[in-house]
Amino acid sequence: MDSELTAQTLERAALDLLERDGVLGGLNLREVADRAGVNRGLVYHYFGSRRDLLRSALRRNVRERIAAIRLQDRPARFSSRVRHVLKGGVRYASAFRLAVLLLLDGDTQLRLMPDLPRTQELLRQDQEAGLIDRDVDLVALHTALTSLSTGYVLARSRLAKEFGVGVRELDDRFIGLAERLCSAVDGPAEDPDGPSERTAGPSEESGKG
Repeated sequence: MDSELTAQTLERAALDLLERDGVLGGLNLREVADRAGVNRGLVYHYFGSRRDLLRSALRRNVRERIAAIRLQDRPARFSSRVRHVLKGGVRYASAFRLAVLLLLDGDTQLRLMPDLPRTQELLRQDQEAGLIDRDVDLVALHTALTSLSTGYVLARSRLAKEFGVGVRELDDRFIGLAERLCSAVDGPAEDPDGPSERTAGPSEESGKG
């Protein structure tokens, strides 16, 4: 097994264990090594520490998530884009949980919005084109999407249990309401597919941009 593949395998094992045991379950490096099928010493060889392993796993997870989202067709209207963002967050929930784990662990190098400059530039271009209302604060908008995605992904399973509804049902209801609320920032530009539709700027990130 080459070095790059070994590192990827260890990162995957760490994410799998976090998914299984939860954040407070801790991350046993010996178990990570066993799950990856490598010697425990290789964890320290490639990453140096538990925090470095988690940080590396997060970076890879976020890169893959952003790349996957970019391959998808994104809705034109900004309010519909929120649906796209939140669904992406649910699909890549492990990245959100890992980011929060590092944040609570005091990681000063963590970036909750790794694609920040690009996303802000795209939003700015769409605002200039009239696709997002001129008076919308783009920093606040981006912050709202990040907070909304992170908070919901972390709490959705527990909230569904307390409400006594299925997680998928809650996803649909929550995302539908979020889309409705965010229609307030849709600009006046018309959707080419229909005269009454308004379009919006492409946020490449699903809450971690």
